[in-house]
Amino acid sequence: MTTTLEDSLSRFELPEFPPAWGEIRRGVEKESLRVTHQGYLAQTRHPTCLGSTLTHPHITTDYSEALLELITPVSTSIEETLSFLHDLHTYTYSVLPEGERLWVSSMPCLVESDEQIPLAQYGSSNIGRLKTLYREGLGHRYGRAMQTIAGIHYNFSMPDAFWPRYREIRKSTLDLQAFQTQQYLGLIRNFHRHSWLLPYLFGASPAVSKCFTQGRAHELEEFDSRTYYKPYATALRMGNLGYKSEAQQSLFVCYNDLAHYLDSLQNALSTPYPPYQKIGLKKDDQYLQINTNLLQLENEFYGTIRPKRVGQSGERPLNLLREYGIQYIEVRILDLNPYLPIGLDVEQVRFLDAFLLHCLLRDSPMCTRESNAEIESNLALVVNEGRRPGLTLSRDGQPVPFSQWAQDLLQDIQHAARLLDAIHSTDAYSRACAAQCAKVADPAQTPSARLLQDMRNAGRPFCGFTMSQATATEQYFRRQTLPEATLKEFQRISRQSLQDQADIEASDTLGFDEFLAQWNAIAESHTT
Repeated sequence: MTTTLEDSLSRFELPEFPPAWGEIRRGVEKESLRVTHQGYLAQTRHPTCLGSTLTHPHITTDYSEALLELITPVSTSIEETLSFLHDLHTYTYSVLPEGERLWVSSMPCLVESDEQIPLAQYGSSNIGRLKTLYREGLGHRYGRAMQTIAGIHYNFSMPDAFWPRYREIRKSTLDLQAFQTQQYLGLIRNFHRHSWLLPYLFGASPAVSKCFTQGRAHELEEFDSRTYYKPYATALRMGNLGYKSEAQQSLFVCYNDLAHYLDSLQNALSTPYPPYQKIGLKKDDQYLQINTNLLQLENEFYGTIRPKRVGQSGERPLNLLREYGIQYIEVRILDLNPYLPIGLDVEQVRFLDAFLLHCLLRDSPMCTRESNAEIESNLALVVNEGRRPGLTLSRDGQPVPFSQWAQDLLQDIQHAARLLDAIHSTDAYSRACAAQCAKVADPAQTPSARLLQDMRNAGRPFCGFTMSQATATEQYFRRQTLPEATLKEFQRISRQSLQDQADIEASDTLGFDEFLAQWNAIAESHTT
């Protein structure tokens, strides 16, 4: 029987949240392609004025040299987080080469071949070369085009003050870190069950340029001579054209306990995979990938949400989790909203906080292979046809109308929103939740529906319309100015990051061959 958050709160007699429990810690990582004014992927190097992509704490690159990633510091203030991200955009635009701007959609710009997608470069140090080699391997395994898809990652954790009292309320005998890890795993399981709601509410990638599909099988329909789409799609980024891997379909990564999660990924890190062995490790004395195993690195596992822990550069994520437990979670299912200057806004963040708090506090049944298959099926349905009238999902093996389940779920999330409202003496969280209810009642209010309608009204293909939005965003940021102190601080951080990279390069004592052998040996040694 499905329980609600209200049931869970009543059973544990959870009191009203004290103010300290509302100090949620959050951070945003936002990716954007650098493109030319003609809509093609920029071929220029990462601007030196933005510092080192290896060591800069706030400005780096993801897969490609042209795929910028802007990272906020951890903050307990939504407004501070989004203001910092806004300032990062302003600073970036102030140093972008003439004729370049940031693409505002998750689905990429005009890219006609993999050769036009330059790999991100991180310098001559061993760790820098490893990061580029990892991307080289991804290109051979999945193609480079898939890696140009951009997204927003939302990092979330509860304040330290929350955990001791909550452990008492739950009557747990676990030590504090083990209890925290257990509860975050419960959050992740609930997130997976309800993750289909997020692409419906915030998905903004129902269409894609035809050039992106070259050489790839798909079931898209023709929107116009330059665009493919699905009429009721919400987030093609999360579908078969996006972050999907046939190789990883064999992995059953479940989150019932940390050991199972770690063992699943550890085995994938050390298990040779014949198609990747066929690619080979080297060609003409040049490395093609880090290794020929199912996963080169932990981050190659594509998940909509990840358990995380902060570590030093070069530390293995699984080792950190194994030794210290889960510190925060990273939501990876969010599209860029092309109508918003920084890709998201305060209303969306407030809803995400309520959604994730709901996932944390609500009872969380253990996952099974059957429930995992149901989760994947529901997500695929909403990604591909979430706005289709009469859409039916599966809940605990039983069919349920999408609109009914979405309304029930949003009503349940309202309990978490009201807790946050009470802490912050506001009704903003409840209003953010109500705004999402309106999208369920009227699918035309979703970003995906709005985008398709605006493309029709303008008579423009996906890339043409997105370029018009990118142009408006560029004009907006080029009118912005940073306070002198903020500008000088960004310049100082950029200079320091370049020095930090030089120091790392000077400190290397191993040749890259030996470094890579040791790196792979460490992964093998932790196999259980």
